[in-house]
Amino acid sequence: MLVNNSYKNPELIKRINLEVGVPFTLIQRIKLGGIGSPKLHITTTSIEIQNLLILDNSTKTCNIELRPKGILVGFRSRLETYLLIIPFYKLHLYKRKAEEYSIYRDHYFIKFRAKKNDTAIHKFVKKVLNYKTDNQPTHIEDL
Repeated sequence: MLVNNSYKNPELIKRINLEVGVPFTLIQRIKLGGIGSPKLHITTTSIEIQNLLILDNSTKTCNIELRPKGILVGFRSRLETYLLIIPFYKLHLYKRKAEEYSIYRDHYFIKFRAKKNDTAIHKFVKKVLNYKTDNQPTHIEDL
């Protein structure tokens, strides 16, 4: 779900919290070693996101926030802030090229650059994947 988060909207906050969970507390953030990614340079996006990004002439960047049941991918276009809300059960994260990660949710996607020496980006992606696998519900077939 792609939403405009520029203005305070209690209905939107409720929808976000239902989809990906409430934000972590300060103690949980410290235990996790941080829940935010470094600045990520966008290389390619889906058409809906691209239509928002071409309105702005600045550098195309985004960041990711980890939540208990998913992630929030945030980016800016002009003076507006947008969020791509991705619960873990809809999150698909790939590394196809040597220096590029892809995040998918349904028909939305964002690809961002991660060079070899960008260890902070690689560590954060690994943290998201580990958190996703550790907190998935068990399947009935596993019992």
